[in-house]
Amino acid sequence: MPTTVIMPALELAQETGKVLRWIKSPGDTVQKGEPLLEIETDKVTVEVEAPASGVLRDVTARVGDVVPVGRTIALIFAAGEVGASAAPTGAAGAVASTPAAAATVKASPLARKLAEQHGVDLTRITTPSGRVEKADVLAYVERQKTPAGNGAAARAPAARLTAASPKARRLAAERGVDLRVVRGSGPGGAVLAGDVAAAKAPAVAAAASAPAAQGVGNVWRIMAERMTSSWTTAPHFYLVREANVRRLASWLQQARKQTGAHITYTDLLVRLVAAAIAQHPRVNVSWKDGTIVQHADVNVGLAVAIDDGLVVPVLHRADTLTLAELAPRREDLVSRAQAGKLRPADIQGGTFTISNLGMFGIDAFNAIVNPPQAAILAVGRIADRVVAVNGQPAVQPTMVLTLSCDHRALDGARGARFLGALADLIEEPLALLV
Repeated sequence: MPTTVIMPALELAQETGKVLRWIKSPGDTVQKGEPLLEIETDKVTVEVEAPASGVLRDVTARVGDVVPVGRTIALIFAAGEVGASAAPTGAAGAVASTPAAAATVKASPLARKLAEQHGVDLTRITTPSGRVEKADVLAYVERQKTPAGNGAAARAPAARLTAASPKARRLAAERGVDLRVVRGSGPGGAVLAGDVAAAKAPAVAAAASAPAAQGVGNVWRIMAERMTSSWTTAPHFYLVREANVRRLASWLQQARKQTGAHITYTDLLVRLVAAAIAQHPRVNVSWKDGTIVQHADVNVGLAVAIDDGLVVPVLHRADTLTLAELAPRREDLVSRAQAGKLRPADIQGGTFTISNLGMFGIDAFNAIVNPPQAAILAVGRIADRVVAVNGQPAVQPTMVLTLSCDHRALDGARGARFLGALADLIEEPLALLV
């Protein structure tokens, strides 16, 4: 059996992915793990790796296509497998052949219409009679909505199955239109491309009157939508702590000399945050489906600013990394994030986020929780401030830490204990050795 290449689901809220380019062409030999294509997700541009070694065939997604999560976009045939040695077919040719394949399936006109509206491949539906009817398509769609369905598509939100033409879906994805709120004029209330364009017209007109907003891209729009959702659904509260970083500065210099690596304050913070989370695992949780989910691994995300918005690459199992291991990984992630070369695994699985604006001269700020995580740490700049030392005023380097928490998953006492432990580690990093 050939291995399927699907549009990956990189985060809970992702519904579609846009094909930016195919790195490999149909007929090419590919190795498992090498870059296969580049896609744009809700938050970032990533390279999708080949899930198996073999020959790439049956590419069904053109460059520019917006594809639902979980849908098969290509096949990889193992060496010697039927189909592996077939004559190479370009992506455009493969897409063109898909309707032809579906046309050979015996199906009623209404079944074909429903299949087109829901993006269902008729060749995937089998019936006892060999003829696909309306009820068969509807049953297939319902199976995809339930956990009993197969693959990522079964776990995708049901909203994606709103009746709409393929062109309407592509247009809606490009323009950020929620198909659930569009009144369809097609058969059975299906949404057509004209309906999407009409629904978007007021927003387009408003954007035209605001020149400063014309350059907003898809990544920025999705980021805005996610942050709005977090702000309006998650009850935020904030905890603030000022920490003396005199010993942290000394530790930074020693670590650079001992490791020879380009270690930064961000690397030290990641290491200390991971250690504090390990001491207070109740902070390492998410709010999902009305319940608290405890995470076993400490995966720390770093908010990285890019031209199109914000991405959060993840340092997995950060509590197990030494500074010599952590620094090059952090540097690699940040550089690839800024170059738009992150891989799917780079942005998956984050359980806690750090947002550092200290390099921009910001003293303190309140960050918005990155859902479904329970907390995010906002870090301000290091500055000399007058503080009390043994009852006397003294000038010391300090930084302000602000912990934003989702009150559904984290209460004030737990958040305060975690922030206190982190501040203690910052003020006395050698405590990590104990």
